[in-house]
Amino acid sequence: MIDRRELLHGTVVTAVLAARPAWAQIGDSPRAAMARAAGAFLAALEPGQRRAAMLPFTQDERLNWHYVPRSRSGVAFKEMSAAGRAAAHELIKISLSGVGYAKAVNVMKLEEVLRQLETFGGLLRDSEKYYVSVFGAPDAAGAWGWRLEGHHLSLNFTLVPSRAISVTPAFFGANPAEVPSGPQRGQRMLADEQDLAFTLVRGVDPSLRGRLVIAAESPGDIVAGPGRADSLKTPAGISLGELGAEQRALALRLVETYARNMRADIADDELRRMREAGVENVRFAWAGPIDPWQPHYYRLHGPTLLIEYDNSQNRANHVHSVWHDPRNDFGVDPLRAHYQRSHHRERHKLLTA
Repeated sequence: MIDRRELLHGTVVTAVLAARPAWAQIGDSPRAAMARAAGAFLAALEPGQRRAAMLPFTQDERLNWHYVPRSRSGVAFKEMSAAGRAAAHELIKISLSGVGYAKAVNVMKLEEVLRQLETFGGLLRDSEKYYVSVFGAPDAAGAWGWRLEGHHLSLNFTLVPSRAISVTPAFFGANPAEVPSGPQRGQRMLADEQDLAFTLVRGVDPSLRGRLVIAAESPGDIVAGPGRADSLKTPAGISLGELGAEQRALALRLVETYARNMRADIADDELRRMREAGVENVRFAWAGPIDPWQPHYYRLHGPTLLIEYDNSQNRANHVHSVWHDPRNDFGVDPLRAHYQRSHHRERHKLLTA
């Protein structure tokens, strides 16, 4: 064991429940499963809630992600009936792995811990103030997506026909990172994300430390946060190709920890894309002391992924972590290809008519 120190409504819903999406192929089980679960969720809502939950796919709100407590679009768990909550949880379960689902639920439960720990502001914490939104129609041949979001949690899914499902940005946070007291004392929501990283960084050859550690202090938060997606253009640190076999395997386990929050078939596809782009093109960087009790930060950055982890606030007991696909957050690249292909087909029809 690694030591701690180390706008479409009723008719859309009915159609989704009645049949498998017409555009889903045999190999599209994640796509079909999500569409059915999203449709079942919408069907379980009251009409007014359904209207609030369904937003146009092209609306800028789809890209408006954040992890701080604030007002959000969609429908909160506290507003849903028991049937609505159950359907929402089924949508989350279908989209995530068992591990990812447990993390998401436990992030929400930490709001109750904060309610007990905080002298000021504790009453504002609410484990049911997490919102589900559906963008576009989940049975349509066009693109659609959905989001789960609240304090320290932002999970964004984009589904474009004939393209890989985009599952980023995916943000998980934990405050406190280790619960200091009460019934959940000692519980750590994002333990592997920290423990594997410290085992990795401590085992890196000392000759590489000068390039591995990119700053003496943590930046204080993730860098590529909301509205700052382009903040990190050039990967920093050392290439995974420079690591020994054992450390490289640890680095890949760390990447997998983030990918495996998603359902297995999606995670497998993401990891395959990383390997095809070249593991040697992924770089690992560290900022701050190599001490879990001091503010610290790390980054894994390659052609298909950008992972950031920061544990700086509250005396290094408050974690922010995010996984991006630099070319595919919110399905931007698949959408571009999809629309270009559609435009080409329409132009071809006009020329041959």
